[in-house]
Amino acid sequence: MPIKSRIRTVPHYPKQGVMFRDITTLLKDPVGFRVTINELVKRYTGVKIDRVAAIEARGFIIGSALAYQLGLGFVPIRKQGKLPAETVGHDYELEYGADRIEMHVDAVSKGERVLLVDDLTATGGTAGAACKLIESMGGKIVECCFVIDLPDLGGRARLEKQGHKVFALCEFEGE
Repeated sequence: MPIKSRIRTVPHYPKQGVMFRDITTLLKDPVGFRVTINELVKRYTGVKIDRVAAIEARGFIIGSALAYQLGLGFVPIRKQGKLPAETVGHDYELEYGADRIEMHVDAVSKGERVLLVDDLTATGGTAGAACKLIESMGGKIVECCFVIDLPDLGGRARLEKQGHKVFALCEFEGE
């Protein structure tokens, strides 16, 4: 069963010309969701990983299910001001401004091997910032893992240029 067939495309959301790839249809499908997590578990079983970190919000759904199945701890990476304890953050540029992501100061220890998970990579800006944040704490990125890659927007290439391995379960190229 191709998971791509379970992902809805919403034209012109959140703005004109954007084709939004909505994984909520994949998540509500018990077979599609199970296949998604099982494919990722199969990929990462036996790989030396200490933590799974994921970017809010949809990355939390995939990342926490994956961490649970792999028997690993889960690290949330959130927008500024959303975490309750002491945080460390990283500021980064977006095409329309700037943003900041944060994680708890005790989330990743020096030398820990971290799998970064999100639902989708587009330009790679947020994932690249998350990698820098994890690395600033001494963590090592095992791989950047996504359900969807939008190769036309260059996120995979940007992350690979930064020296990261990238994996995605499916692509929406030029669609």
